[in-house]
Amino acid sequence: MTAPAPQKNRPFDFSVLRALRKREGLTIGELSGRSGISPAVISKLERNQTRAELETLFRLARVFGLTAADLLSLVERRSAHRVKGSGYRSDGFAFRTVSYANARLFFGDAAKGARTHRPEIHHDDYEICWVLEGAMEVALPREKHLLKAGDAVQFDAVLEHTYRALSPSRMVIAHITKGKRF
Repeated sequence: MTAPAPQKNRPFDFSVLRALRKREGLTIGELSGRSGISPAVISKLERNQTRAELETLFRLARVFGLTAADLLSLVERRSAHRVKGSGYRSDGFAFRTVSYANARLFFGDAAKGARTHRPEIHHDDYEICWVLEGAMEVALPREKHLLKAGDAVQFDAVLEHTYRALSPSRMVIAHITKGKRF
């Protein structure tokens, strides 16, 4: 009896388990030993012949250093999430932005002398500023960073900070959600 091909209308594709397992150099038996999930269940999951219980997802995910939620997001049939960007202005800066659950990206242009300080848009994120053209000053509570084209800085976004364009500038700013602490 041959294995049925994964159906396109199924919301999950567990064949990603095979890719994770092979990336780690594990056999099905070794994955079974580390996770406590039977080799038969792992094999059926990899061939999309069964569905996984939450406990199974949790145990398998831990072997790969993932959470059950991370593993579930990997096995979702959709492999990409497309969004539409938007734009706004802030104190002489013009931004185009796209947002996802774990990251928000800003492509900005600023005239010389433009200055912005917007802590209200921050959550518990890391922030990265990468200057593509021009020069920017990034002021933090106890330090200032002069960034020229090609330079970047990363800091904790909950810190008070201000951007000031020292010349006409173009930059990329990324807000990256911090990983779960517990």
